[in-house]
Amino acid sequence: MKYLIASDIHGSAYYCRLLQKRAREEAPDKIILLGDLLYHGARNPLPPEYSTLGCAEILNGMKEDLLCVKGNCDSEVDTLVLEFPIGADYCILPLENGRTAIFTHGHNLPARLKKGDVLFNGHFHVPAFEERENCTYVNCGSVSIPKENSPHSYMILEGVNLLWKDVETGEVYKRAVL
Repeated sequence: MKYLIASDIHGSAYYCRLLQKRAREEAPDKIILLGDLLYHGARNPLPPEYSTLGCAEILNGMKEDLLCVKGNCDSEVDTLVLEFPIGADYCILPLENGRTAIFTHGHNLPARLKKGDVLFNGHFHVPAFEERENCTYVNCGSVSIPKENSPHSYMILEGVNLLWKDVETGEVYKRAVL
């Protein structure tokens, strides 16, 4: 399976269109969105072309391919304009190497992780890959509001290979193997 993983669009129609373009180019089996889709959040600046309804329209056009979890900036009112569910705290999928992937936004981490699990999240807006005591931690970065001089990004997970890519150029800037 090939997954495109992204987080933290924060209502930027500009970056949402770029993500849609990359999804067409990448042709993943599924797109996993790790929350903070429409609202920019009180601590974040307005992203380019801020348009919650514009983002909703773009994402609704992709709804058949989406698996989504709820971010800390997502709310019940967002479900009035989105044609796909965003209320789950987690998405759990088996990986091809026998490990389990837990996808969450990152503000509400699962209570129990076992060694070998792979925890994917966004929320912090900084790409990361590190082995921790109880899991492998992966942060996909941020589509619209990156931090610590990281690029506007998304990830590709194919088999056991992870690629972090710049959403503006599609170029790989980081690699890892699970």
